[in-house]
Amino acid sequence: MIGPDVCEVVTTSPDASSAANTPVTLLIADDDEVTRSGLRTLLAAQPGIAVIGEAADGVEAVEQARRLRPDVVLMDVRMPRLNGIEATRQLLAESAEPPKVVVITTFENDGYVTAALSAGASGFVLKRLPVRQIAEAVRVVAAGEAILFPTALRRMVAARPLGSAEALPKAALTGREEEVLRSMATGLSNPEIAESLRVSLETVKTHVGNVLTKLGAQNRTHAVVIAYESGLVTPGFAG
Repeated sequence: MIGPDVCEVVTTSPDASSAANTPVTLLIADDDEVTRSGLRTLLAAQPGIAVIGEAADGVEAVEQARRLRPDVVLMDVRMPRLNGIEATRQLLAESAEPPKVVVITTFENDGYVTAALSAGASGFVLKRLPVRQIAEAVRVVAAGEAILFPTALRRMVAARPLGSAEALPKAALTGREEEVLRSMATGLSNPEIAESLRVSLETVKTHVGNVLTKLGAQNRTHAVVIAYESGLVTPGFAG
């Protein structure tokens, strides 16, 4: 079991809690019609979110995402024909500008977290969360940030074999980029990293972009997983 920290939505953008002028478009994928309908009704009532479609399984989720081009897909894990993890992997592999994916499930399971992050999901939330927190997760990832759970990530990676720092393709990473990656691993937002390192926000954004590109990471969360698995950041690391 992941534990209580995975149930918290950690906002890594200072503006994520306020509705944007342009609503975030959302596709909801869940095989349970009652759950799907309930999520649509509740999330559509949240500020800054426009639900534009539904899908009853992973195959339909991929098809609908291709057709509707939502900003974010709220993706259930256990679905027929194609599960949410594989659907996420397909979506993020086939497009230059894929939607962001927030995986949502009833089950607190380490394996789901690992698989979701490895597939490129930007976040992982539980269905039992209050709808306002699920909505916040959607807005956060749409803004280009991630739902990070540093404690859960540390525990997850601690249970898996670690490589060495040399396994990280850091021949391409500068010293400053390593500092930024370590800060990302603690869950710091871009403004917090800027304050910590005493550089401008735009400089941090540039470093984050360079880190993602050089590591071949789909998003911040994936970059953090790479940092832990390579040994650059260890499970006991606290910043």
